[in-house]
Amino acid sequence: MTISSSMNAGIMGLAVNATRLATISDNIANSDTYGYKRAVADFSSMVIQQRDNAYAAGGVRVNAYRQVNEEGSLISTGNSTDLAVAGRGMLPVTTASGAAENAVGRTFMLTPTGSFSPDENGFLRTSTGLFLMGWPTDETGDVGAVTRESSASLEPVNVLVNRYTSTPTERISMGVNLPADATQAGAPGEPYEVPMEYYDNLGRTQILTAVYTPNVPATGSSNAWSVELFDNSTGVPVSLSSFDVDFQDNMTSGGMINAVTNNPTYDAATGEITVDLPRGPVQLFVGRTGQNAGLTQLAADFAPYAIQRDGAAIGDLLKVEVDEQGNLDAIYDTGFRRTLYRIPVGDVPNPNGLSAANNGAFRMSQSSGDVYFWDAGTGPVGETVGYGLMESTVDIASELTGLIETQRAYASNAKIIQTVDEMLQETTNIKR
Repeated sequence: MTISSSMNAGIMGLAVNATRLATISDNIANSDTYGYKRAVADFSSMVIQQRDNAYAAGGVRVNAYRQVNEEGSLISTGNSTDLAVAGRGMLPVTTASGAAENAVGRTFMLTPTGSFSPDENGFLRTSTGLFLMGWPTDETGDVGAVTRESSASLEPVNVLVNRYTSTPTERISMGVNLPADATQAGAPGEPYEVPMEYYDNLGRTQILTAVYTPNVPATGSSNAWSVELFDNSTGVPVSLSSFDVDFQDNMTSGGMINAVTNNPTYDAATGEITVDLPRGPVQLFVGRTGQNAGLTQLAADFAPYAIQRDGAAIGDLLKVEVDEQGNLDAIYDTGFRRTLYRIPVGDVPNPNGLSAANNGAFRMSQSSGDVYFWDAGTGPVGETVGYGLMESTVDIASELTGLIETQRAYASNAKIIQTVDEMLQETTNIKR
């Protein structure tokens, strides 16, 4: 029994070293593969119950797995959609067939890094067929109520669904200084005009004109103005709204708004009036009483120094970028940015228990545990890095050392089998 157990141990030694050789071969072959996680072959001994002071060789067994929890070095690239996770966690991806399926039938995998680019349909994918997935956002960049314990809320990222975009103007700020001398007795009383651009709901640039007319008294100074607003979107100026504003003239708050009257929509708390433009209402910031933001009346020239509006004209998509929080922003030729998706980072309790798939991706398994999707840079997971890829975790020097050790171990186990064979032959010859 002892001799035969030695034979079994030698055979098992050959088998486990062959497995170790396979992992080393894989590692060396993928030493330059982005996102590759090193394969490891762990040996563990086997013990056979000993009886009557006789020793029997139990042998050895091997457990091969990927060290997914190891992090490779990050390198910079020139592609904004080269993505990696700087720390724990991986990016959600699917296959080409999964991209065409609904959430129930979609294949779901994780990858530590990927060089993504839009295909002919606008989907971000790698050259090997991994499609990036994320949560679509609304106009404010919010993902709403999403499921973080599964991939049910994830969708393949498509950047061409927002190839052209525009955002209508919702707020205009009137930063204008009105000359104090214009409201003094004897002033000519000529009005001042300020054209203000805004964007309608089709992305077109329109003009809203504010006409400031000073109230000239017979004596002294009125510090009062009448303001009328005209819209020019139809080609003919149309009066939309008007209001009166008077300014303070004292030591502490000279030149600041004292009151805005004759406009029922004026909100003293926000300093805004509502103007009903032909294609929707716009909040016009006039200014709060006792503050010098918005309209002022100082002893200086007429100066529209800070006319600001939100919104954006129609723009064509230039590129997309992903920030540290995983927000995928579309950048348009007008300079406007809009968040289209949020790319979460998936994490499992046991990353080394994930099942390796082709193209540097990993599938869920019973050993890995269930996935949970975090916002990048929160909880235990790392931030998302754009313009970057993760290098392989393979150290060539260590693998070559292991290769020599494996070769010697394999030869030694082969020697065991040869020796046992010779001993059995001697045992057979005793009977002759």
